[in-house]
Amino acid sequence: MSIKAPFIPYARPDINPDEMMVRSKTYYDQMNERRSVRKFSTRPVQMEVMENIIMTAATAPSGAHKQPWTFALITNADLRKQIRAAAEEEEYESYHGRMSDEWLRDLAPMGTDWHKPFIEEAPYIIVIFKKVYDLHEGEKQTNYYVNESVGIAVGMLISAIHNAGLVALTHTPSPMNFLAKILERPENERAYLLMPVGYAAEDATVPNLERKAKSDVIVKYE
Repeated sequence: MSIKAPFIPYARPDINPDEMMVRSKTYYDQMNERRSVRKFSTRPVQMEVMENIIMTAATAPSGAHKQPWTFALITNADLRKQIRAAAEEEEYESYHGRMSDEWLRDLAPMGTDWHKPFIEEAPYIIVIFKKVYDLHEGEKQTNYYVNESVGIAVGMLISAIHNAGLVALTHTPSPMNFLAKILERPENERAYLLMPVGYAAEDATVPNLERKAKSDVIVKYE
């Protein structure tokens, strides 16, 4: 028989419709400035800032509140060097045979290749691991909707990074098994995403892209 979790009243200050409109538009305008950056400054960022950002991500909803994630926050130079070497090895293979011609054509406007210097340049690397199951005293415990839960947390992480005034890049060298090995993570964790975080380099540039229009994104049923 399951035990019902204790419930507490939910309370939050009421926001009037006018203020709600201002907040929603201000936040959209702020997030619409967000871009993926591939060239980072070595300028330091306070550790507490990074901890706050990660803990914001950890407020994400998750299946049965299992919170199936680990955020590995890396500054160690030797580890970053190892991670870059392993990531570039996998990326080289991807760009020279694993990716389809269509995929390479779609990537061409971004100007990307298998070189990943940002892994060592940015002041922080976050490797997000998903817990495919939990381990409690050696026993496996099921987690639910793991990919969905971790995906939501990553979205909140990206938002928190931008809100703090920093930039990031979502990097997914495939396969990513090397990350768990280098970082000596337990058997129940699988690498989900690698993310450099910091300030943009002064000479950083980004592709001149346009986001889809409202009419292309929203379908209303009224």
